[in-house]
Amino acid sequence: MDGHMALGRYGEELATRYLRDCGMEVIERNWRCADGEIDIVALDGDCLVVCEVKTRAGNGAGDPLEAVTWEKASRLRRLAAAYLRARPGSVAQTRIDVVGILARRGHPPVVRHVVAVGS
Repeated sequence: MDGHMALGRYGEELATRYLRDCGMEVIERNWRCADGEIDIVALDGDCLVVCEVKTRAGNGAGDPLEAVTWEKASRLRRLAAAYLRARPGSVAQTRIDVVGILARRGHPPVVRHVVAVGS
């Protein structure tokens, strides 16, 4: 596994722990379909949360949260719809969240959570 993939996996682990600590139930990770991948699928009460995780080792490529553009948020909404078609159930609502993690060497990671992106 290369450094980029290891950093991404580390970020997803941190995000999973963070969401659980916030009281969410993580029900799937790295769910894939023909249209792409959802990093984390969770339940926040009766709300299905599709969560994108962006991890950076520094600010050279910008803030991790800046990586989720309007186009990416639209794609995540399409993936959420695909997930619901593949896993029908009774959820009252769906939302898209983003967890940005700045993991600089020698510093504790900084986790930021944006709820309901593009709503």
